[in-house]
Amino acid sequence: MAFNKAYDALRAPQITLGLMTPNGPELGRSEMVPTENSIELAIQAEAQGFRGMWVRDVPLAVPQGITVADEQATYLDDPFLMLGAMASVTSTIALGTAATVLPLRHPLHVAKSALTLDRLSHGRFVLGIGSGDRPEEFEIFGKSLDNRRADIQSGWAILRAALSPDPAMRADLEFAPTTPPEAQIPMIAVGSARQTVQWIARNADGWATYYRPAEAQVGRLDLWDKARGGTRPLLISSMGLNLTEGNTHKEITLGVEVGSQELIEHLHRLSELGIDHVIFNIQRRPASEVLTQIYEEVLPHL
Repeated sequence: MAFNKAYDALRAPQITLGLMTPNGPELGRSEMVPTENSIELAIQAEAQGFRGMWVRDVPLAVPQGITVADEQATYLDDPFLMLGAMASVTSTIALGTAATVLPLRHPLHVAKSALTLDRLSHGRFVLGIGSGDRPEEFEIFGKSLDNRRADIQSGWAILRAALSPDPAMRADLEFAPTTPPEAQIPMIAVGSARQTVQWIARNADGWATYYRPAEAQVGRLDLWDKARGGTRPLLISSMGLNLTEGNTHKEITLGVEVGSQELIEHLHRLSELGIDHVIFNIQRRPASEVLTQIYEEVLPHL
């Protein structure tokens, strides 16, 4: 299967780095990081050697007073429009969703957006798919949280056919959403997507797993190695990052607080475990500052 340019951008001989956006200390429960900030970060990230820009899919704003696990993901723009804007100002960096909440979207609508974005970006799009976890959203859309596993599987099959350049695959579609892509658009599972590791290994082109300390990842990646058999799908890890000026290494929620040298060592360890790409969710400091520090102090040593 021949994948589009995004797949090769994320997988290289050395571990590659990407950025989740929007982010930053200025993002709160009732305000959004200005859209232009994310567009500027995409330009900077590409210029400084980062290989991926990633956006979340949060269908609805959560009302004030409702507790959510991730306050940074409360007020976000449409992911496909955001990536389309990034595509217009970049030329090589991969652009991905992490993750499209498939149970709340019709797969043919997702397919049309994905195919359009892949064409606009000249083959740089990756479709990350997740299950969603906000009960309020599912209730408003008339969907059941209990059906997420089945919804992912049925929607995945439709998307697999719609996003393939292979006429035999697309023959299963009664109606195609738009013209086929020039190369296969990668479909990756984000988190578990309510599936087993075995299902992900059989059906996905990659897996984006949440951050765990390197030692804790070993067992989970052993399961992945056994499940994938002789294949080698793309393996991605997210990482919350508070990059400091000094020497430190402290675990934080879904990530680390580290200095540059400690980050280099940590990334080498993840590479040894088989991680192809790391998505940073930058915290505490402006993302533009942290990108430059990584560019100057970390990337030359990878």
